[in-house]
Amino acid sequence: LRFIQATYDVLPSPINLQLWFGKDPSCPLCTVFIVILVTCSCWAAESGIVGGREAKPHSRPYMVSVQYRGVHSCGGILIQRDFVLTAAHCKYTWGSCTVVLGAHDITKKERTQQRIEVDEYFAHPGFTGNLNNDIMLLKLKKNATLNKYVRTIGLPKKNRETPANIKCAVAGWGLTRANGSRSNVLKEATEKMQFSTECKHIWQKHFNSGHMICTKFTRRDGGVCQGDSGGPLICNTKPQGITAFTLAEDCNNPQYPHVYTKVSSFIPWINKGTGFSANCSLS
Repeated sequence: LRFIQATYDVLPSPINLQLWFGKDPSCPLCTVFIVILVTCSCWAAESGIVGGREAKPHSRPYMVSVQYRGVHSCGGILIQRDFVLTAAHCKYTWGSCTVVLGAHDITKKERTQQRIEVDEYFAHPGFTGNLNNDIMLLKLKKNATLNKYVRTIGLPKKNRETPANIKCAVAGWGLTRANGSRSNVLKEATEKMQFSTECKHIWQKHFNSGHMICTKFTRRDGGVCQGDSGGPLICNTKPQGITAFTLAEDCNNPQYPHVYTKVSSFIPWINKGTGFSANCSLS
């Protein structure tokens, strides 16, 4: 993990924005962790699967493990043969990143896996290290070979809204319980879309309904946690969200909705970015 010091006027409870940390002036003894779980030219917030179930091997061929020095850091999705979509806080400053495609058990060298180095990182120009515009494109050094184990996933339409209470799927290789160990195999869980008004009520100024969506869940069913931010929230077969943040010390606390970057709000930027060469600026 990398920690960047910052001071925030936040909720009195420790919110998961684990990348930056600071003290809440209204609570001198409280330290706020803006969870950003990093290990790669990629920072990170959250998104392992607590509870849930092991995914059927290769049932989600668009899933990507973003790795630094062979260690899983963030999740992502393959949207073109040479582009991965993930979270902007998954960008780190030292070393090089590799993406692993076609994986189920990331601790093994499965014959289905493809390992490709990242050539360029294109974080959204509006991302300044806080929670807004937390989205990034990774340009790969070579095209992925598409087959039944490795496939791209289509994106939602621009500004498409997902109704509350719709069931969605999350997946990742992150923590299997709060403060626990990461999963070697891909896990998945089911969460439901939450009303934006409820998200705003809970997360207050940290939630931007124009760029974010959130989900509700139960402790029994589980959901995202620390381990691979940048993983997808799949609703109606489309990635409606990119995992952004949860409650830091108790990611499985159903009183705090899980928050995702709203993909449909960034479709024009994504389309522009994937149409550019690796040497072009996306700002």
